[in-house]
Amino acid sequence: MDGKTIAPPRTVGFFGMSLLQINGMIGSGIFALPAVLSAGVGSFAPVLMLLGGVLFLPLALVFAWLAARFDMSGGPVLYGKTAFGSFAGFQAGWGRYASGAVAMAANTHVMVAYFAALFPPLQDPTLATVTAVVVIAALTIINLFSMRGSVNALGGLTALKLVPLAILIGAALFGNYGSPEIVLPEFSQVETVILLLFYAFIGFEGVTVPAGELRDPKRDLPRVLITVLAGVTLLYAVIIWAYLAIGASPAADESALAASAQAALGDIGAVMIVLGAGFSILANSFSGVVVVPRMAYGMAQQGMLPSWFERIHPRYLTPANAILFYGAASCLCAMWGGFLVLAAASTLSRLLTYVITAAALPVIERREGASSIVRTIVAILALASSIWISSHASAEAWSMFGVLLVVGTLLYFVARRRGDPVAETAAG
Repeated sequence: MDGKTIAPPRTVGFFGMSLLQINGMIGSGIFALPAVLSAGVGSFAPVLMLLGGVLFLPLALVFAWLAARFDMSGGPVLYGKTAFGSFAGFQAGWGRYASGAVAMAANTHVMVAYFAALFPPLQDPTLATVTAVVVIAALTIINLFSMRGSVNALGGLTALKLVPLAILIGAALFGNYGSPEIVLPEFSQVETVILLLFYAFIGFEGVTVPAGELRDPKRDLPRVLITVLAGVTLLYAVIIWAYLAIGASPAADESALAASAQAALGDIGAVMIVLGAGFSILANSFSGVVVVPRMAYGMAQQGMLPSWFERIHPRYLTPANAILFYGAASCLCAMWGGFLVLAAASTLSRLLTYVITAAALPVIERREGASSIVRTIVAILALASSIWISSHASAEAWSMFGVLLVVGTLLYFVARRRGDPVAETAAG
């Protein structure tokens, strides 16, 4: 049987969708952000994080309203295509896909660096690179077998990263610590960290990509998007509060949370946080291997990438070629010492996805004759915030982003020449 003609089964429910979004949002940032925000705005940091969730809400609502209209894989690819045509849909997906491979390689190296604090041989550059490649290859192979198995493995990794954070919060709550007094910062102080607030939430949109493998995406995705955003915002705020309450380290670096855990729980606390950070990055990378190849699969379904990416494994019913290509690209990036330059374009390419998606909502609604003033205003707010954030990107990030865009565009025109019929809308 031709693997291209098989459809992946719908096996993922509300809980599995939540795991995908949680791990798309929470990586290494939650272990470094408390110290960085506290250094910038002091005791106002937990409140600022809550405000950040409110400011990010318009973008999440846009994705939620669009997710209620589609039940095929692709997420932003489908949204952009339905509103503006295939090329816009392609641009909404390709940059995220290409830079995702680079970001995964970078994150896996960071994970190895965390574990090297406990296992010194990993400090050797060659061994660290080999370990990163082996980890990426292992995550890729696991994802080949089944979507359900991948989600189950992700559940275990999620527990390994959240339990240490929960213990630290408990130590702050029940230890002999006072709650820090909230002091309003100067506006200039807030400006210095406002970008970090935005970066803390990106990655939430990944859960919309494998909609074709979700049991009831039109019903569950909108609820998951908003519920998990609220939960992750609250978790960040409470972790920052715990860090301030314990007050062990004024350093604004990635080891500050471990220093707080050591002050509250001794050496075992520091080890716990280091392990938690490593597993958190591992879960974030694993979530990327689950989600991002499904974007390439959806793009191939829409005729935006060569049909090779569309092949489904006849036994495991997973988009095998898209997964293997993503894993292989990530392994190559992990072996190439200069990949960190490309990683700078990762966030910028995701912002392009946000801009296209935010602009797509009012266009699609107007075409359906179901325009809403409230939803249009929310979409405008989401669009404006995404453009404003992208305006702060460096010239280097824009250059690397341009390279990724050119390479992807060439692939797009190769795919369009293959002669496959492509529907101009994929709305369910």
